[in-house]
Amino acid sequence: MTVFVCVCYFLSDVSAEVFLKLFGEHFFLFCKKAGYDTMLRTLGGYLIEFIGNLDAQSPQLLGSLTGTVNIEKEGASAHCLQSLVMERFGQDTWNKISSLPGVQESFMTYMVYDDKLTLSLVQEACSLLDVSAEVFLKLFGEHFFLFCKKAGYDTMLRTLGGNLIEFIGNLDALHSYLALSYQEMNAPSFRVEMSDDAKMLLHYYSDRKGLYHIVPGIIEAVARDFFHSKVTMTVVNQTDEDKRTGKKEHVVFLVQQTNQTSSTRGQDLSFHREEELLRSMRVRSATFAQTKSSWDLIRAVVLSEKDGVHCTFTPCYPDKMWVEERAFCNAFPFHMVFDGNLKVKQMGVKIQKFLPSLHARDATMDQNFTILHPQVTFTIDSIMKFINSQFVLKSCKDKNTKLQLRGQMLWMESLGCMLYLCSPKLRSLQELQEVGLHLADLAQHDVTRDLVLLNQQRLAEMELTNQLERKKEELRILSQHLETEKEKTETLLYAMLPRHIANQLKDGRSVKAGEFEVCTILFSDVVTFTSICAACEPIHIVHMLNSMYSKFDRLTSIHDIYKVETIGDAYMVVGGVPLPTKSHAHRVANFALGMRLAAREVYNPVTGKPIQIRVGLHTGPVLAGVVGEKMPRYCLFGDSVNTASRMESHGVPDHIHLSTSTYRALKDAGFNIQERGQIESLTASLMREL
Repeated sequence: MTVFVCVCYFLSDVSAEVFLKLFGEHFFLFCKKAGYDTMLRTLGGYLIEFIGNLDAQSPQLLGSLTGTVNIEKEGASAHCLQSLVMERFGQDTWNKISSLPGVQESFMTYMVYDDKLTLSLVQEACSLLDVSAEVFLKLFGEHFFLFCKKAGYDTMLRTLGGNLIEFIGNLDALHSYLALSYQEMNAPSFRVEMSDDAKMLLHYYSDRKGLYHIVPGIIEAVARDFFHSKVTMTVVNQTDEDKRTGKKEHVVFLVQQTNQTSSTRGQDLSFHREEELLRSMRVRSATFAQTKSSWDLIRAVVLSEKDGVHCTFTPCYPDKMWVEERAFCNAFPFHMVFDGNLKVKQMGVKIQKFLPSLHARDATMDQNFTILHPQVTFTIDSIMKFINSQFVLKSCKDKNTKLQLRGQMLWMESLGCMLYLCSPKLRSLQELQEVGLHLADLAQHDVTRDLVLLNQQRLAEMELTNQLERKKEELRILSQHLETEKEKTETLLYAMLPRHIANQLKDGRSVKAGEFEVCTILFSDVVTFTSICAACEPIHIVHMLNSMYSKFDRLTSIHDIYKVETIGDAYMVVGGVPLPTKSHAHRVANFALGMRLAAREVYNPVTGKPIQIRVGLHTGPVLAGVVGEKMPRYCLFGDSVNTASRMESHGVPDHIHLSTSTYRALKDAGFNIQERGQIESLTASLMREL
C-alpha cells in the first residue's frame, strides 16, 4: 500500500482511482505472460462463472505457485535394478551388465524405457550371478520396496491401509493417481479375494510376462516393515487372463500371514504382558492429540498381537434420504446409475450436457463407454469382481469427444442398480480445454479442481527436471569424451617428456636442469643409410624407419629406459635418467641386444635384405633438462653424450661397442664382451673400445 501511495504522490496528475485501475489491467496482462493464461481461461465459460470461481480457486492458485511434492516414477525400475546390483554385488558386476548393447551407464528418472531392456538386464544379471530368475526377481522386489521408501514414498505407502488387505486393495488407486503425472505408466493390477475357507488370495494382473516373482518380494517386505508380520506366498494358479482384455498374465497367490511378534515371543503371552500392552495402547490413545500422528493411532488400534482386526464402529443409516433429486444431480454432475442390463437410469447434469446420446430411451453404458481401467469386459459380473477398484471409462459414442471419467462403482442391492460416482479424468489445464470443460463445470467439493491445478505445476516441474537430467546426461557424456581426449593428450605428452617432468609442466611449475652422476647412453644408426636414401623413394624410407623405430619403442617399455630422441636414422636412449637406478647399464645393454635382433626383422627397400645397425654405449655423468617452450624436449648435455655418439660412429656393423666405463659396469654381469683395442676420437683422446 505504501508503494501505491508513493507512486500516486510522484504522479501528481494521476488519481489513485485511475492508477489502481491501470494497475489492475497491467496485473492481468502480467499474469498471462507469467504462464497463467490457460489457468485463467478455465475458470469459467462466461464472466459470471469466471468471477464466481476466483475465490474458490485462490488457494489452488497459491498452491500451484508454491510447488508440489516431487514423486519420481518413470525410470524407477531401471534405477532400482542398478541400485540392487551395485549395492549387493558390486560396481564391477554392474559394469559388466551395462556393457550390453543398448544399455547406458545411468538412467533418467522420467524416461520411459522399453520392457525388453528390463528383461535383458534381468537375464544378464541372473547369468553373471548364477542365480535363477525367481530368486533374483524376489530379491529385486524386496529391494524395490526399500528403494521407494528412500525415494520419498514412505509416508504415501503407509497411508494406503491399516492392514495388508487394505494396503493391497489401494495399490490400484495409487497407480491411478500417479498416472495423472505419468501418462505412459503401464502399472500392474492387484485384487484381494477371500476364499470360502477364509484364505487370502492375491490376484496379480500384468502386461509383462515372467516378472510375477517380484510380487512376493514386495509384499513380504511391506508386511514385515509396515505391519510387523511374516508373509509366505505361493502360486496356486497362473493363466492368460480372459476376463480382463489386454492383460497378458494373471497369477493367483495364496497369502499366509502370521504375526511376527507372536512367533518370536511364543503363542501364550502372559496375562501381565497383555495388560501392559492394553495399558500402553490406552496411554497412546490418550496422548494422541499432543504427541501422535494419525498413522500411529491407526496402527495402534488396527494391529494386535494376535493379528486380528478390531472394528468397533457400526454405521447408522437414515430411514429416508433427505436429498432432492435436483440437488443430488447438481451435487454430483457426472454420476450415472445403470441396471443389470447396463441400461442408463439416471445421470448428472453435466454428463447430460456433454453426452446427449445418454438421453435415448434404450441407451446403455457399453454403447457409450469403454472401460479403460481395470481392463474388464463391460458386464455387471465383471464389474462386481473388481468393485473395490477405481474405474476409468472413456466415451466412445462421439469420436470428437475425448472425455474420460474416473470414479467408484457402488452396487445398490435393493434397486438392482450400479451407481457410478465419478468426475472427469484430467491431467492438465490443456486437457481441460481439449475436452471442452471449464473449472466451473466441476463440483465445488470435487478435488479434481485441486488436482488439475496442482498437477499443472507438477507437469511443469517434471519438464524442468527432464531438461536438467538431459543436460546432466549430456554433461556426463561430454565429461567422458573429455576424459578420453585428456588421456590421449597425456599419452602423447608422456611420449615426448618423462611423466614426472610432464606433470610439473602441467601444474605450471618450472623444471630445473638436474645433474646425474652416472648413467648409460646409447646411440644407434643404420649402416649405409645415405646410399639407401639415394636409391629409393622417400616413402620407402619412411616405412622402413617407422617399422624399425616401432620395434625399438616397444623394447624401451620392456627394459624401462628413456627414449631421448631420433634424428634421421639415429636413435638415442638413456638408462638412469630421469629416474636414477643402479641397473642402468644392464638395462641399456639388454636393450642393445634386443635392437640387433629387432633390426633383422626390418628389410632394406633396395636390396630386400635385413638392415644392419651400429650401436654405441657409454657410461658417465650428464646434465639433463627441458629445452624450449614450443615443442619442449628433455635433452642430455655433457661430454658423455659426445663419447657415446663417437662409440656408435666408430663401431662395426651389427656389433655393440662399449666404452671402458660401460665395460666396468658390465664385466661381472654375465655378458660376452671382447676387447677391440685403442682408437683415437675427434677429441684427440685415446679410448679403449670393446
